[in-house]
Amino acid sequence: MTTGTLENEFVPTWWLPEGHSQTLWRKFSPVEEVQHKRQRIELEDEDFIDIDWSIIDPKESKGDTIVFFLHGLCGCSRSPYILAMQSLLNTQGIASLAMNFRGCSGEMNRLARAYHSGVSEDVNEVFQKLSAEYPLHNFVFVGYSLGANVLLKWLGEMGSLPNIRKAVAVSTPFALEHCSQAMLRGISRVYGQYFVRQLVKDFRNKQQYLQSFRPEEAERIAMLGDTGSIASIWEFDDRITAPLHGFEGAEDYYRRCSSAAFLSAIETDTLLIQSKNDPLIPPDSIPDRDSLSPSVHLQLTEQGGHVGFVSSNPRNWLEQRILNFLQV
Repeated sequence: MTTGTLENEFVPTWWLPEGHSQTLWRKFSPVEEVQHKRQRIELEDEDFIDIDWSIIDPKESKGDTIVFFLHGLCGCSRSPYILAMQSLLNTQGIASLAMNFRGCSGEMNRLARAYHSGVSEDVNEVFQKLSAEYPLHNFVFVGYSLGANVLLKWLGEMGSLPNIRKAVAVSTPFALEHCSQAMLRGISRVYGQYFVRQLVKDFRNKQQYLQSFRPEEAERIAMLGDTGSIASIWEFDDRITAPLHGFEGAEDYYRRCSSAAFLSAIETDTLLIQSKNDPLIPPDSIPDRDSLSPSVHLQLTEQGGHVGFVSSNPRNWLEQRILNFLQV
């Protein structure tokens, strides 16, 4: 696929004219009803990851493609953007699954560690197990926000992956430090505060949960100190994410996990869908053409918000764009 950019193909619905309204509508819009079948993947470190399959059996689906979704920060397999896409794929007879990052499936994971923007090792372990289970199938990966960053990092690390046909990354935080700093300014602080409250709450609940049957893991969280004073994503990453996952601090975590550093190594046919008015991702963090491999194509729109792209079409532009890309 030719490297480059396409602009202005997305036209927002008239009643969601700017980035914040597009972002919030996607978050709080009516949820598509999608039936799931859960599969638990046991991991080598004795933790687990739950994946939720659509009702389309991969062995009876149209063609040999399985679409593999990765959700964003504080999301899950029931996030509206995933359900909307799975609903559309169901109408096409295409099998799909959504991976819940550790602790995001509605059940606490077994370890103090959780998930973050660079957990490509978890994606790889789940993918390898599913590849062995479905050796005759090809995969298409779709990541959103945090999940998009994880996806691009993994694709860059792995190089050639013959049974991955295509990949789509939506609203990627390519430069994690820039995005973290953006959530300290202006109205974007509201998003940062929302995420911090949810993340701190989740870790407190996990500590209580682990105390009853894995006190040594609960102690790992307790040793991180009082989380009540954490007021920003940067502070959360510096005090919680980094020490729990082997980083020296927030800056080290951001440097090692930002997907911008991996884009030139991607060999999979990949589409990046990005909006210039994303309230969480500063425009100056969007990569230029010279940083993309020949396999990566950037579709940059003027409007769309963060994982928004809500158009007047009953099937929103984003879902149609992804479907069109994977069917070509």
